[in-house]
Amino acid sequence: MEDLVKLKKKISSYFKLSGFLILSENSEYLAGQLLPFDTAEREKWLTIITENLQSQRLKSQLVERPALEKAINEINRVGLDEDQTVFSVIDAFSIPRYDYNRQSKKFELSSEPRVLLTKPSMKTGHLRQRYELLLQKTLRHELFAPAVIENGVSAESRIKKFKLLYCENLLATSVVEEAVVLGLLTQLKEGKFFIEDPTGYVELDLSATRFHAGFFCEGCFVLAEGAYDEGVLKVDGLGFPPVESAASSRAFFGTQNSWGGESRKLLKYSSQLQELERSNSEATIVFLSDVRLDQPMVMEKLRLLFVGYDSCPPVAIILMGPFAVSERQPHALRSHFDALAALANDCDRLKQETELILVPSCEDPTAPNILPRPAIPKTLASGLLKAWPRTKLLTNPCRLQYCTQQIVVCRLDLMAKFCRNTLHFPTDINNIEQHFARTLICQGHLTPIHPIASPVYWDYDAALWLYPLPDLIVIGDSCQSFTVSQHGCTVLNTGSFLKSKFSFKVYIPSTKTIEDSEIPDNMAD
Repeated sequence: MEDLVKLKKKISSYFKLSGFLILSENSEYLAGQLLPFDTAEREKWLTIITENLQSQRLKSQLVERPALEKAINEINRVGLDEDQTVFSVIDAFSIPRYDYNRQSKKFELSSEPRVLLTKPSMKTGHLRQRYELLLQKTLRHELFAPAVIENGVSAESRIKKFKLLYCENLLATSVVEEAVVLGLLTQLKEGKFFIEDPTGYVELDLSATRFHAGFFCEGCFVLAEGAYDEGVLKVDGLGFPPVESAASSRAFFGTQNSWGGESRKLLKYSSQLQELERSNSEATIVFLSDVRLDQPMVMEKLRLLFVGYDSCPPVAIILMGPFAVSERQPHALRSHFDALAALANDCDRLKQETELILVPSCEDPTAPNILPRPAIPKTLASGLLKAWPRTKLLTNPCRLQYCTQQIVVCRLDLMAKFCRNTLHFPTDINNIEQHFARTLICQGHLTPIHPIASPVYWDYDAALWLYPLPDLIVIGDSCQSFTVSQHGCTVLNTGSFLKSKFSFKVYIPSTKTIEDSEIPDNMAD
């Protein structure tokens, strides 16, 4: 405490010499950030911070908290460009939306304003956008791309090619012996399934269909292969749109920041961040789901978690809800978040170096069961925000950026929704997690399912896109945890912290590996 008081006085005098005034609460905040460094390092960072404040051209001598926080961020950007950050969080409502331009064959940033209660045309408009996304990558796939003639020999001699048809092509004739159609799997009449695209819809006969891997739910996009006769497509095989590597997909966005965040360019290409990511082998990100703060045992385990990580703070700790299922009064959550703040009272280093991120579930109060779900209101977590200043209240889903790595986080019991709504349950139930991951990766979407099962704000559907594929998709599903890697993308299900004997997941970005961790019953402080 004595060191903190001396450091506050030093900060105040240093700021005066630089022509600034700083309030006591802000000097205390800055002192807490600089306390882990030695005297020489503190001098260095005070110089960087005051120089940054001078470059901001403040309107008055009094340094406000936002300007101070912006200057402090320079500590995490040494050797980096101005708009590059080591770790950043992106809420769903700020994620950019891109439209595919068929003429230029590029994705272009949409400039149309978005609102929660949008125009009725977006009810089908958001599905058209998803269809265009899947169509353009399907047409580029080697099975559908035009044959290339090499040395007078057609590539068709080595691989069978398919011609993708539209519903209008089938409706314009009576018989097509070999047809492949990409469209939305929908039930327009009770008990009868159809495939629908922007040109029309065709009834499907699924009586003798061979289903490929994945969960085929109403509301997902499929490739239907079969014979068309008199208004009905008798499907021989039903599969998903092909997967495209993230590197190939990003080529159609250019250097635009399609991921989101403050950077103008996509940080995936930053050589400085790549080197920092590779060299920082100690960096970790911790994920916990189903963190019920109204359960005393959960709170005790969280206290042990915080104490254990105080000596080696991770980059971030992500806590996913529901935070208090038993609570019916939203404002009762305030006491639970205050109690969470009290757990880390003695973990000064953890609070100074680690981002605490709260991602609500759809069961948490104050917001409807529609994705993207807004963050927990600041009024309910004001005590936690004050005690742990690096706390971030994020939407569900949300995105994280660590150096060049892109991470999607979503709290949703999705496995049960897939199992309940699929047309065909996979026969190899021992690999059910593989089918789960394939469904997300091929669909390029977090909730490829009927809106009744998982409603979405139409104007913000792009916040649920998984295209281009991120490095890591974290699903906070209460079913058994698992990790699956496909096509350069890792799908991680954290499982339930409460129901899995207080186990959690630790991600190591430098090696892109995931460790299973657990807080044992006999763990000492």
